[in-house]
Amino acid sequence: MNPLSQLLALREEEKLARGLLHTPAEIAQQPATWQTTFELFQEHRTEISDFLRAAGLQQPLAARPTVFLLGAGTSDYIGRSLTQLLRRLWQCEVLAVPSTDLLTNLEDWLVSGRQYLWVSFSRSGESPEGVAVLQRALETHPDIHHLIVCCNAQGRMLRETAGRKRVLGVPLMDAVHDRGLAMTSSFSNMVVFGQCLANIGNPGAFQYVLDQLIEAGKSFLETAAESAAELAAGPFKKVCFVGSGPLKAAAKESALKVLELTSGKTQTMSESALGLRHGPMAALDDETLFVCYLSGEQTVQTYEIMLLEEIGKKRLAKERVVVCQNESPDIHAYAERILKLTTSGKLRDDYRPPLDVIFGQLLGLFFSIRWNLKPDAPSPNGAISRVVQNVLIPS
Repeated sequence: MNPLSQLLALREEEKLARGLLHTPAEIAQQPATWQTTFELFQEHRTEISDFLRAAGLQQPLAARPTVFLLGAGTSDYIGRSLTQLLRRLWQCEVLAVPSTDLLTNLEDWLVSGRQYLWVSFSRSGESPEGVAVLQRALETHPDIHHLIVCCNAQGRMLRETAGRKRVLGVPLMDAVHDRGLAMTSSFSNMVVFGQCLANIGNPGAFQYVLDQLIEAGKSFLETAAESAAELAAGPFKKVCFVGSGPLKAAAKESALKVLELTSGKTQTMSESALGLRHGPMAALDDETLFVCYLSGEQTVQTYEIMLLEEIGKKRLAKERVVVCQNESPDIHAYAERILKLTTSGKLRDDYRPPLDVIFGQLLGLFFSIRWNLKPDAPSPNGAISRVVQNVLIPS
């Protein structure tokens, strides 16, 4: 069995004692749950389509609304994973805006006289910032349309907006309402739901893409788990994740997963391939694990390979890992470890975040075990919690 399967096979009592009851299973279940999320979307498709039409998405291009993708932390990275895909397929302006920024500077983000559609993502629906900014917008800007995607059917964001005009809430299945501290299957399933939204006019075409995601995800879980367990046992004190375009969001989420699950004991950072040279590269050293989510787009990949080559020549990392879909013949010259996403056809980078992030999730899991932490609750001093606490919202 691979290292993830070994954790899943532990006795229930041992899982509880070691804080492994939820997180390994929530990582492992992802490919199987993506199909169920697609089927749930199909059940709601007519209702969602009508709502998006009312929000103006079928208006002439110049009259379409500006779309905000909202969330805090991992939920924000969901929006960042989807921005380019939605912009390309919806043909309108799409921005990922952290709900934490909107709460403090709402009016700075809104342009008078412009139409808006907000798509909010939340695992629990209980984030104080997410609830507060939604309530404030409903009170002060009642013309904004709100689509709320939440993994908790009983969350405040869904419960307190039910029946409101210009609001549609869609709860995902309870199985992807992660019980562990770190969001894993909640993240990837809300990304898949967002990909369904992008393809609402052509779900048959997306089913073909989804079949490849599921196929690749099942095989990648095994190979990624083996590499993650080996690397977590190594002498790394830092991990740097790099990705470009939508894969930059996967890199950012991966960095957060390792940081959260190790309670900060393993330091992390993330950047784009071109952005890393503009200062952040100074943080790399011979105790750094460098992970590149290699783009499938040739032009982008050229920049990333140049970066991998430079890091090797300057000896700025202990080991370079590349996650890629199509393994180019020369990539082995620029990385010590190659992890391949195996699909029957080429996947655009737009669709890869649910796949690539699995490696970051597994690194976080096995680094957490290395530090003798409990992955389900890895913050012994209470610095972070499953749902953000102690945020007092001024009236």
